[in-house]
Amino acid sequence: MDHDLKTAPNTDGTDGTDGTADGGTGSGGAQAAAAVDGIGDDQRALGRYLSVRRSRVAPEHVGLAGGGRRRVRGLRREELAQLAGISVDYYVRLEQGRATQPSPEVLDALASALRLDAAERAHLTTLATHTSTRRSLVPQARVSPALRRILDAMAHLPAFATDHRLDVVAWNRLGGELVGGLDDPGRRDPNNARYLFLDPASRLLHPEWEDRAREAVGQLRVSTGRYPADAELAALITELSERSSDFRRIWATGEVVMCTAGRKRLRHPTAGLLTLDYETLHVPATPGVTGLVLHVHTAEAGSPDAVALARLVS
Repeated sequence: MDHDLKTAPNTDGTDGTDGTADGGTGSGGAQAAAAVDGIGDDQRALGRYLSVRRSRVAPEHVGLAGGGRRRVRGLRREELAQLAGISVDYYVRLEQGRATQPSPEVLDALASALRLDAAERAHLTTLATHTSTRRSLVPQARVSPALRRILDAMAHLPAFATDHRLDVVAWNRLGGELVGGLDDPGRRDPNNARYLFLDPASRLLHPEWEDRAREAVGQLRVSTGRYPADAELAALITELSERSSDFRRIWATGEVVMCTAGRKRLRHPTAGLLTLDYETLHVPATPGVTGLVLHVHTAEAGSPDAVALARLVS
């Protein structure tokens, strides 16, 4: 039996002040505004992202002299401009939001100089898209009857679907059980980002918690670039920035992640530690409706992990 949930309160029983969250008070709350560098200022989103990524490139890694006393971390503006083959004045205008639509050639040169991967290049291109075009997009999640049937048919494979805000909008019974008990609203928040950063139980479920947290932040950053007018998304990121120092730390790195495939470990209270392969299948977006990502987990046939999954099914 699958479920369709759009929003739900934080039901983990915490107030964001223990372990993973700081409650948005004191210096943590003051730092939150600085952490949310891509929210509420579309005009400067591209420049802010360039600035963050520039700070992550060591000069010596791109053939420039490093060391000594440097006033900035990473590359200077003039160094990045030189590497990209553009004028310093034009690059400064890009960072300041006074130039917002660079040519594809300029974007490609900047991406190469910053050593961006495919996901990061795509995000850079998205941010350079005209603001009015991106602000017209505020899609909502919709779980089709066909997707519900697919989830029900995969009874022996843990599966769930997420939207661009990382809300888990549908799942099958095994998928809901595997990721913390989605069938019981009292056990965990249905938003994966809130669960990771505000519920200490997520660190027990995910032995590689830092990897899962970076993936979540990277996916949210991609979504903010695509949907800058999404008020619910902005509110989610602001809340996490106010309540979690770990979220602020990771967000400040400019992390960008696309859902792909791989292997992860999950710790279930009765099945124990499971090592599972996962694939992400993309449900295309339609006008007014966001695309969904279907996460499907499998275990190697005959392995102890496959036996443990079979026990959960029964």
